[in-house]
Amino acid sequence: MHLAAAPRSSATWWAEIKTDPARLVAWLFAQYRGEVTAAGRILDLRDAHAQPGTRAHRLLTVIAEQERSHAAWVGELLQARGFAPAAVGAAEARYWKQTLPGIADLETGCAVGAHAERMRLARIEAIAGDPAAPAGIREVFARILPQERFHERAFRSLATPDSLEATRAAHELGRAVLGLEA
Repeated sequence: MHLAAAPRSSATWWAEIKTDPARLVAWLFAQYRGEVTAAGRILDLRDAHAQPGTRAHRLLTVIAEQERSHAAWVGELLQARGFAPAAVGAAEARYWKQTLPGIADLETGCAVGAHAERMRLARIEAIAGDPAAPAGIREVFARILPQERFHERAFRSLATPDSLEATRAAHELGRAVLGLEA
């Protein structure tokens, strides 16, 4: 298992990324790929564990649609920098290798989603709250932020206290592998 160096805060991570044009573009590609991948994973969870017409089915459908919108918005950021958006390469799997095996049903799938969205919110808040963020990025992530907050709440509402606890250790390990502090 590959463990990252000392854990970093989202603010520290963002300060490093935003000032390095090559890393910024690489991160935008990773974001694009991540949003596309998230939409697919959420639809897979919905189709495997949520009955059509239920609240869970409706919420997961809305979340997946919003993730697709996020991919389009990040794609526009790439285009503005002269790049064609593409979900090339392998998706970032270090976190997901730790957490996806714990999904056994709707509740554990939504617990994994709630943990991941909570972790992601710290990064999005750092970007959306940074007046010195590169052109367009702050605005896009300010649009994404309320929807990601909704995602975390929705996933949490579909999880149970037991499923959140059952998936917590894998989430903590995944976060450590990424080098993110609590």
